[in-house]
Amino acid sequence: MSSAELLVDSFNRIQEVVRGAVEGLTDEQLTYRADEDANSIAWLVWHLTRVQDDHIAEAAGVEQVWTAAGWEKRFNLPLDRLATGYAHGSTEVNLVKASAAELLEYHDAVHSQTIAYLRTLTDDDLTRVVDTSWDPPVTLSVRLISVISDDLQHAGQAAFVRGLLDRAQG
Repeated sequence: MSSAELLVDSFNRIQEVVRGAVEGLTDEQLTYRADEDANSIAWLVWHLTRVQDDHIAEAAGVEQVWTAAGWEKRFNLPLDRLATGYAHGSTEVNLVKASAAELLEYHDAVHSQTIAYLRTLTDDDLTRVVDTSWDPPVTLSVRLISVISDDLQHAGQAAFVRGLLDRAQG
């Protein structure tokens, strides 16, 4: 298995967990919060998808799906148009509302752009520095693993909240 194939497999796993956490939920269930400071499934999935979209688009040198395909207008969130959820507090989490279909369609669009980009990569590409604001500078491989790690954590959190909802409904 090549490095690119391994990365594709990792992002496919994120998509599977996202689908399992979101499919079949109502808008009300998607915005359920275990307490007033907890993240909702809607926010978690929107955030992990926004981070993936932002970071992959930057690495690939393309426009984010969020703006290129009009998702920012479809979601119409009362947030900065390029917000990714980084440093959001309880107030911002409460503002992220979307249907299961919107969340999954946006995630699928970002996933498609991600997979298309990953399939172009060689092992040599993974050593390219993509962010010099860190010490040491961040390579493409480190950035991709960071996105995978962040996305899997947030997808797992969304699956946990889904489990709470499922248990409460008996």
